[in-house]
Amino acid sequence: MAGGWVMWPILAVSALTAAIIVERFWSLRRSVVLPAGLGDDVREWAARRKLDPAHVEVLRANSPLGELLAAALDVRHRPREVIKERVEDVGRHVVHRLERFLNTLGTVAGIAPLLGLLGTVTGMIRMFLNILEFGVGDAGRLAGGIGEALVSTAAGLVVAIPALMFYRYFRGLVSAYVVDMEEQAMALLDVIDQVATTPGSGKGQA
Repeated sequence: MAGGWVMWPILAVSALTAAIIVERFWSLRRSVVLPAGLGDDVREWAARRKLDPAHVEVLRANSPLGELLAAALDVRHRPREVIKERVEDVGRHVVHRLERFLNTLGTVAGIAPLLGLLGTVTGMIRMFLNILEFGVGDAGRLAGGIGEALVSTAAGLVVAIPALMFYRYFRGLVSAYVVDMEEQAMALLDVIDQVATTPGSGKGQA
């Protein structure tokens, strides 16, 4: 209460920040995004032509990496450039989902200090109004305005600093995942090319 009414929106964005951080930590686990060994398994399936629509659909629902690899397998009988375009198109959607809520987290990192600054301004206004009404002799009233200004500023920074830290951390994590997924997709494309040039690899197979 010492920070004034501005503390309520600061508390609201702090709760939102905590919820986003917990959700992103859970959703961006490596075992969820890039299951260990999945790329190797898919390349083995492709090399042995042990693929059918059921395999591909299960792979698509497996993980973001599985969805990307399934997109390549959907058009595995097409030219390499067509496969790459399909992977890139699906990859944009996958990355968009991986970055879910990160813009909100970045927005919180930007507005929380402004809310604290707003509390500073309202606290100083309150202090000067008390001076006009009661003069400078009432130290308690002056301290109340100063306290409101300082508490709201500190609260805004306490919310903004971790929000900015985790925003940058999650963006870096997503970027690292994207690089790994690109490597896995390119490796699968190489296997598909090898299968396509192997005798007896007609479109009716696999």
